[in-house]
Amino acid sequence: MADFILAIDQGTTSTRAIVFDTKLKLRGLGQREFKQFYPASGWVEHDVEEIWRSVLATVKLAIKKAKTKPTQIKSIGITNQRETTVVWERKTGKAIHKAIVWQDRRTADVCSGLKAQGHET
Repeated sequence: MADFILAIDQGTTSTRAIVFDTKLKLRGLGQREFKQFYPASGWVEHDVEEIWRSVLATVKLAIKKAKTKPTQIKSIGITNQRETTVVWERKTGKAIHKAIVWQDRRTADVCSGLKAQGHET
């Protein structure tokens, strides 16, 4: 049985999963876009559950296209959106609000104020 590597790229507008063989040849790819929410000017949010569903769907699709089995995946690499923030309910593990995306500008004035006070590193 061959071994495979799974790469998950959970980006700003879509999720992509790619299965490579051990010689790094692309064997299967899945991609799914998800909705962006703009509740106010300068605000950008994502539905956390939709992101999770997109990860599951793209991984399943990439594995199917690679004509392999999940048990043959020996390594997984993940990259994500950097500064996107999610607040979780500790007891349920569920997000209490949509994710606030790294592009969101709602705290720009606070950041500018801290920078002006010399708190920039």
